This record gives sequence, structure tokens and C-alpha cells, in this order.
Amino acid sequence: MFMKSIFTTIAVCLFACTISSQTLTSGGKLKPEQAIMDVRHYTIALTVDFNQRSIEGYTIIDVIMAEPTRVLLFDLLDSLNVHSILVNGKKEAFDYKNNLITIHLDNELPAGRANVKVFYGGKPHVARRPPWDDGFTWTKDSTGHQWMAITAEGSGGKLYYPCKDHPSDEPNEGADLIITVPKGLVVAGPGLLQDVKKHGETATYHWKTRYTINNYSILFNVGDYKVFSRPYTTCNGDKTTVQFYVLSGHTDKAEHFLDVFVKTIQEQEKYFGEYPFWKEKIAMAETPHLGMEHQTMVAYGNKFRYTKIGGEDYDWLMHHEFGHEWWGNKVTAKDWADYWIHEGICSFGDALYTREFAGEEAYNKIFQRSIFGIENKLPVVQHPDMDEEAAYIGDIYSKGAFFMHTLRYVMGDSLFFPALKKFVTSPQYTYDNLVNTDDVEQFFTKEAGRDLKPLFDLYLRTTNKLDVYVKALPGNRYLVQLQDISIPLPLDIAANGVTKRIMIGSEGVKIDSKTLPVIDPDVFYIKRVIYE
Repeated sequence: MFMKSIFTTIAVCLFACTISSQTLTSGGKLKPEQAIMDVRHYTIALTVDFNQRSIEGYTIIDVIMAEPTRVLLFDLLDSLNVHSILVNGKKEAFDYKNNLITIHLDNELPAGRANVKVFYGGKPHVARRPPWDDGFTWTKDSTGHQWMAITAEGSGGKLYYPCKDHPSDEPNEGADLIITVPKGLVVAGPGLLQDVKKHGETATYHWKTRYTINNYSILFNVGDYKVFSRPYTTCNGDKTTVQFYVLSGHTDKAEHFLDVFVKTIQEQEKYFGEYPFWKEKIAMAETPHLGMEHQTMVAYGNKFRYTKIGGEDYDWLMHHEFGHEWWGNKVTAKDWADYWIHEGICSFGDALYTREFAGEEAYNKIFQRSIFGIENKLPVVQHPDMDEEAAYIGDIYSKGAFFMHTLRYVMGDSLFFPALKKFVTSPQYTYDNLVNTDDVEQFFTKEAGRDLKPLFDLYLRTTNKLDVYVKALPGNRYLVQLQDISIPLPLDIAANGVTKRIMIGSEGVKIDSKTLPVIDPDVFYIKRVIYE
């Protein structure tokens, strides 16, 4: 059952990608009007009406403009209604169509800090198949209480609030969510809960995060939640809290869930360093959809379906989505073209849990089986300025994870594991500093002390496999060569009943063997072996 630890996730996502694509997507070519805008903070204040399945309120966007402008441009789905807009407190004219708000300023807005307040409301898009089809999910739990969740990874935050919807710009000063719901319901959100104000038949929850956050994680869930908490000390000795926002009908499952969760946290910290957002909290909220990596309040909907790894309960969904706190939330790609950094490295991290608790052989078997699920129809990294839907192919999971498995083999554990942790804990590549594949390539090249660009190019930027040429020579000898890569690589060769690891380049290596040598028997490479 430990095989599920990584590739159940991949299989589910592949299936979803095949049958349900987003009608709207995030990212793409950055619009010129938004390229001069640096978003600093969002304040989202909304009242949720379950009877009408609607929202009403405002969003404040704090920005810094790099140069003067007469036009401001924000993304918001057309399913809502914009009532009025204030820019630095002054009412301005606007157009709202094609999922864009275009603000026409009476006077030129100077460079520097500005404040935009958008009053709006209406019925937000309803998700058909969350989390892969974005939108609001309005439902009831098993005890009959109202239950609402938002998913927005594909469409971006513009699903329900006006924003600059591009992965290259996150609000560096965080976000405030001020959400009013019917009394008796609880709002689960990012960051720290500031206060709860009760007034008549409603209650207002104020959540605040001070961390940089991607716009599809700026959202909330509403339900009949009970909160189970435990103190937690990170691997660096910092104090924080682990929380589970669980439906009241499932409170009997909460303590064991936290047991499994704490073990997951400790394992991820071993490989990736301290939990990134310890100044706020570590939390999950039960949702009616499968799950999503929402920063500091991860969505969980796997229904407590545990498998066994190392004889103890393990939840693949919990582990994968929580792993995105490092790969996706702390380390964030600035272009969807580099989305494998989120999904591929996070999926590789899932396999590391199996390595940690079931051993090296179990870990290797994951990749020996997963190679058959790699489609290799498109490069993992295609071209710049991609949108989320185009970038979201199954191989960003499976081939991205396998590439990290290969990179580990090429570098060796003594270099690879310290480098992996160094990357994800380096200020140069985390929080405000967004990354791309070149950054990852150059970092690991430096840590390895040798040029790894040809390896990155082969496996991430093409659909080629590593070609290994084996030619029989007189006297039970064989010539083994690498044909389509310019750097030497280690290669396991089984011959005469013994497996040896040999550095081989384009010039090749001659080996003695009474039988046909077996190339890479434990499958560390995506390869094609050509025998002559």
C-alpha cells in the first residue's frame, strides 16, 4: 500500500486533468498595465449568504506603481457585479467585462503607493468538480449544517476577489480576510485569527497573514467546525500550534488525525527544514473536496482513509498537500511554465516518506513502477509566459518527481540531500523571492560542483530519453556509451552477476562480461538502451 504515497496523487490528478479542464485560467503573458504594478496587500471583507449562495462586500488592494498611469487593470470573473471603485478615496469610472476591471482615472496616478477599494458582490462561480474545476462548493455536512469551500488554483484569486492574477506578483505584506457568516458556523482562513465579532444572527471572523502568499491561497472555508489544537516545537526549536478544523460530526477522528499529522510534519522538516510559517500556525481544515495546498490552512478531504507505511497509518493526501507549504508556498514559481517545482519536487517528497519509514528498497520500487505512467508527450518545462491550464500536465508530477530521483542518483546522497534542504531554506529562493527552473538548475550545478545543465535540459526541456548504446565486441567484451548527453554520468551495469556503478561519457567504457550486460537495473534513469 505504500506505493500510494506518491502516485495515487498523480493518478487522481491525471484523471482529473483529462476529463475536466478549466474554462478560465491563471497566469499567461503579463499585461502591460499590470507589469508596472506591485501588489503589497489585499483586504477582503465579505458577507456570505448561504440562502442566496452569494457574497457581498469589498476588496482593498494596496499597490506600488513603478510609474505614473491613467489606467489600472484588475482581474475579476464576470459572474459578479462591481458597484463602485475608489482610488485613494476618490470615486473613479471603470469598465467591467471579459473578466477584467479597467479603471479610467480622472487624473494621472503618480508612481508610488496607492489604494484601490472595489465594492462588489453577486453569485460566484460554482465548482462542478472541485478541486480541479474551480469555484465555490455549497453543500451540507452529514449532520445537516451548511458547509462551503473555495478552490481557485486554476482560475486564480480572481474567482471571487479583484486582484492581479499572475504568479509573478504576490502580496508581500500578506492579506486580511474579514468574513461574515451565519452564527454557529466557523470560518477557517490563512494566518492568525485576530478576532470573532458576534452580532445578532451573524458572526464576523478576521483572519490575517503577514507572509507573502499566492493569490489562490487567499481564501476561506466555512463549516460547523470544531478546532483541535496541539503545541508544536519545530526542528529549529520555535514554538507554534498545530490545528485541525474538523466537522463536529467527525470530532472522534481528530486526535488520531493530529497524531498522523505531527509525524508528517516532523518527517518533512527533516528533509526540507523548519516549517515555513511557524510564526502563524500549522493547520488543516476539513473540506468537501479532496484537498488543496492553501497556505497555513491546508484543505483536507481524504475522509481519513489511511494506508500503512512502516506499519503505521499514513495519509497520502495530507502529506502531499502539506508538502506544498515548502514547495509551492515557501518556494514559488514565478511562471506557470516552472510548475514542476511545486508538483514534481513535492511528489518526490512524498516518496521520501516511504524511504524514511519503509526503507530504500520500498522507495526505489515507487520509481520503478512510476516510470510507466510518464507520458512524455510534452516537455515538463515548455515555454515562458504559460498559463496554468497549459502547464498543468501529468508529467509535472510524475516526471518531475522522477527527475529529482535521477538528480539524487547523479549527485549522490552526501551532496544531494544537503543541497535540497539548502535550496528550500535559502532566503534567495524563498518567500518574496520567486524562482524558475534556471534558478534550480544553477543552484544544483553549483552544489554538485559540475555542470548539470545538460541533465536538466534532457529531462525537463525535451521529451528525449537518455540513450545508452551497448555494442558487442570480440572476446566477451562490450562498449557502453551515452549518446545524447554531453556530460559523463554514473551508470549501474550488471555483468557477470555483479552490479557496478561506472562513470560513463560519450567516449564510452569497455567492460568484460560473459553475458549481455543489464543497464541501470534499478531504474534511476528514463532511458532507451540500444544493443548492437
